[in-house]
Amino acid sequence: MSREVERGPDFPASSRASSPSDASPESGAEKQAVEQPAAPPSPPNGGVVAWLQVVGAFFLFFNSWGVVNTFGVFQSYYEDTLLPEYSASSISWIGTVQGFLLFIVGVVVGPAFDKGYLKTLIALGTFLVVFGLMMTSLSTKYYQVFLAHGVAVGIGCACLFLPSVATVATYFSTKRAVATGIVASGGSIGSVIFPIVFHRLIGPLGFGWTTRIIGFIALGGLLFSLAVMKMRLPPAKQARKIVDPSAFKELPFLILSAALFFAFIGLYFPFFYLPTFMSSYLHASENISFYIIAILNAASVFGRITPGLLADRVGSINTIIPISLIASVLAFAWIGIRNEAGTIVFAIIYGYASGAIVSLPPTIVAKISPNLSIVGTRMGMCFTFAGLGLLIGNPIAGTLLDLPKRIFWKAQLFSAVTVVAGSALFILLRIIMGKKIGGWKM
Repeated sequence: MSREVERGPDFPASSRASSPSDASPESGAEKQAVEQPAAPPSPPNGGVVAWLQVVGAFFLFFNSWGVVNTFGVFQSYYEDTLLPEYSASSISWIGTVQGFLLFIVGVVVGPAFDKGYLKTLIALGTFLVVFGLMMTSLSTKYYQVFLAHGVAVGIGCACLFLPSVATVATYFSTKRAVATGIVASGGSIGSVIFPIVFHRLIGPLGFGWTTRIIGFIALGGLLFSLAVMKMRLPPAKQARKIVDPSAFKELPFLILSAALFFAFIGLYFPFFYLPTFMSSYLHASENISFYIIAILNAASVFGRITPGLLADRVGSINTIIPISLIASVLAFAWIGIRNEAGTIVFAIIYGYASGAIVSLPPTIVAKISPNLSIVGTRMGMCFTFAGLGLLIGNPIAGTLLDLPKRIFWKAQLFSAVTVVAGSALFILLRIIMGKKIGGWKM
């Protein structure tokens, strides 16, 4: 190999001569090399350390989204037993605030992650999730449940959620979508296990000890994540702003944010109200009313992994569009379902589709971001819009319900229309990105 090839094209021709002056550290080329930061190494796309990050992030998702997605069984218990004097809409605020904080606190968590505070965020999130669940187990009043289950657990989940996907995104490029899908499946598996634990223990142990055991399960998984997860890229040398203003000048970022806002307004209505639908509308048995959430989330496991395999081949945007359209059709179809068997089929297919809509956006954010060093901040900003949608969606849907008269269709229609709006914006994002970067895969 020639000397010129070894040194590379970044050096001007005058600097390639073998004169003594070139060896001086004062040469212009070497000054330029010193002044410019070295490019970060390429993602390993595999290996023990990289896949340990996936496992650790899996448990972060397990104990953040897994807890949030379990709120449907808590909602049913609060309505019937702990807080019967409050309306379904009022109780749903506890869960929606929990989900909203999971997203909105990401605005602060993102820059903290970019500065290298991964371990601190996991430790803080572990404390708040476990503390919130323990305090929930002692709560008897609405404000106590709201502060413990809604606020404390919600902020704790926020400290866990964004670092999980942001860390894995820096370890993978060619396998990023499938790695993120495996991570996101932790939320679905957690929301399968936690409702079953709740249902099996609530009778013999009561609400207090059932909730504490869920807290202990969360503690064990989160301690493992704290032990194995670590940053791959060096932290930013300069303090990064909580908000990256340049993102608001980028049309793809704005469209993606709007798509997530509308999609999340309606996406989680079944996760909160399917047990109520089964018990109040269909008069199903207590067992099936509880297990419908587990069924919904079990299907979501496959919806978070298999679309990632497809996305690595055809692109995350190309994958999320047909799946969001499937979710839209199912949301409308739910209005016409009148029996348990149909509801179970709906839960399986809708759970699959919703899983993809939750797992694919982080890879889309990484795709449209100018570089990976700001991916944490961009994710925090983008997910804020998703959090706003989740915050307002279920309480609005709850006010459209009339449980004594068994009227669900108004809330179901509201949910379906907003998911359709999100799907339309995903299609618009695909059109814009196609014109911007060209090519079919994206």
